[in-house]
Amino acid sequence: MKRNPGGKKGGEKKMKERVEKALETIRPALQADGGNIELVDVVDGIVKVRLTGACGGCPMSQMTLKMGVERVLKQQVPEVKGVENV
Repeated sequence: MKRNPGGKKGGEKKMKERVEKALETIRPALQADGGNIELVDVVDGIVKVRLTGACGGCPMSQMTLKMGVERVLKQQVPEVKGVENV
């Protein structure tokens, strides 16, 4: 039986690519309001993002993160456990 030389890291890299692809579907809505989202890392199913532009200082950013970004990511990448703004 062949082993995955990338191990856990290889799986996280693939998951990170899938998360980035899912973020591409969300990004236009954020950009329409003057903001953006940047993928920082994915660790043990937790997606770490940085909200930028108008989203960075917006008081509604936590709601956008949980009700919008996290919901879409969990639908498109079921391994996602949560999303954190860093």
